[in-house]
Amino acid sequence: MLNVLEVFTVMVVGVMVGVEFSVAFVINRILNALPEDSGQLGRSHGGRMLGAVMPVWYIGSLALVAVWAAAGWHRPGAALVVTAGALLILSVVMSLLLLVPINNRGKTWTPENRPADWEEQMNRWDRYHYVRVAVIIAAFALLATALT
Repeated sequence: MLNVLEVFTVMVVGVMVGVEFSVAFVINRILNALPEDSGQLGRSHGGRMLGAVMPVWYIGSLALVAVWAAAGWHRPGAALVVTAGALLILSVVMSLLLLVPINNRGKTWTPENRPADWEEQMNRWDRYHYVRVAVIIAAFALLATALT
């Protein structure tokens, strides 16, 4: 049963990494290339949509890793799982302190009410997001390695 938990956890975290990687390196670049106000409107919509889903995904992933670490404490690779869990905690803290405040503002913006520095705020969100993606990729790599 522990093997099923391990594989399921790696799959859940892996898909989360894929979504966040796609946002960073595909979706936002597409939105930035759209004409006029389309990109900002797309970011606002994405912020509302993913802002509702991702907290559950991050916390759910962390919970799965915690259960894996507790249940597999006696197995080889436990230290990798614990380290991955610490990285996921870091990603949640980063999200709450750095990304969510910007996202909460951005998801309400329209071309009529956005602040003058909206593009700089989105660029700051992007920079923080790149770091968060690197953190969760590292967590995913540790979990995948712990499977072997």
